[in-house]
Amino acid sequence: MLALMALGAKGQVIEPRTYTNAPVGLNFLVTGYNFIGGGVGTDPTLPIENTKVEIHSTFFAYARSLDFFGKSAKFDVVQPLSWASGSATVKEQFRDREVFGPADTRFRFAVNFFGAPALSMKDFANYRQDTVIGASVEVTAPSGQYNEDKLLNIGNNRWSIRPEIGISKSLGPFILELAGSIQFYTANNDFLGSRVREQEPVYSLQGHIIYSFGNGIWFAVDGTFFTGGQTIVDGVKSGGKLENSRAGVTLSLPVSRHNSVKLFFNTGVAVRTGSDFNAVGINWQYRFGGNIH
Repeated sequence: MLALMALGAKGQVIEPRTYTNAPVGLNFLVTGYNFIGGGVGTDPTLPIENTKVEIHSTFFAYARSLDFFGKSAKFDVVQPLSWASGSATVKEQFRDREVFGPADTRFRFAVNFFGAPALSMKDFANYRQDTVIGASVEVTAPSGQYNEDKLLNIGNNRWSIRPEIGISKSLGPFILELAGSIQFYTANNDFLGSRVREQEPVYSLQGHIIYSFGNGIWFAVDGTFFTGGQTIVDGVKSGGKLENSRAGVTLSLPVSRHNSVKLFFNTGVAVRTGSDFNAVGINWQYRFGGNIH
C-alpha cells in the first residue's frame, strides 16, 4: 500500500476580490487549469519519508450575484476534477501511486453587509467603492474520489464548513483587503479501513494589495497564514499543527466585454507542516445576464 497524504494542500487557496461588489443578476461561468506540486508533510508517527505529490486539476464553477435584503451577495458552486500522482519512501522502500477522479464539491454564499448595496447594472455605473465589509460561509461536501485503503486521495471523505469575515478598502487605484476564517471538519470514519480521523479547526488570515490599471485589468500581491489543524486518529493526537505562510501574485486580463482570464502563482514562505508546495493556474471567466450589452 502506498502511504501518502496531501494534508489539505488543495484547500489552502489565496483568493483576492472575494467581497468586490457586482451588479445584481450577473452570472459567471468559470473553468480553468490548476497545478500543485512539491513536498508534502505527513504524520511523523507513520514510516513515510521523501514525499512528493503533483495534482493537476480542472474545474467548473457557476456564480450569481444577488440582492440579499438590499445588500449585494453572491452564491457560487465549484466542482473540480483532478489527477494526482505521488511517491514516497515507505519503510525504506520506494512506492508510487496515481489516481484520477472528481474532487469535493464546494458551495459558498457571501454577502456584503456594509458599503456595497445591491444595485442594478444601470445604477452600478455610478457606484464607487470606499470601505466594504462582508462575510461568507463555504461548505465542502464529501463527494470526491476516496479509497479508504490509501492515504493519497482526491476527496477527503468528510464535510467541512468555513465561515469568513473580510474588509476591503479602496485607496485610489489600490484596494486593500484583509479576511479571516475558521474551517471546521467532520470526522472521516473510514480512514485506512475502520480508523477514525479527525482534525482540529484551521485558522487562516489572508491579505491582498490590488492595483487597478483600468479597463478591467488588475494585479494583486497576495499573502496568507494558516495555523491549527492538528490531526487526531482514533482519539490520539498525531503530528503537529499547521503553522505556515504563503505568498503569491494574481493577474486578471479582460478578453472581451463578457470574457476575462486570470493567472495566479503562490508558494510557501515559512513552512512548518504540509504547505511546502507551489501552485500555479489559469482561469477563464464568462459573464452574462444583468443586462450586459
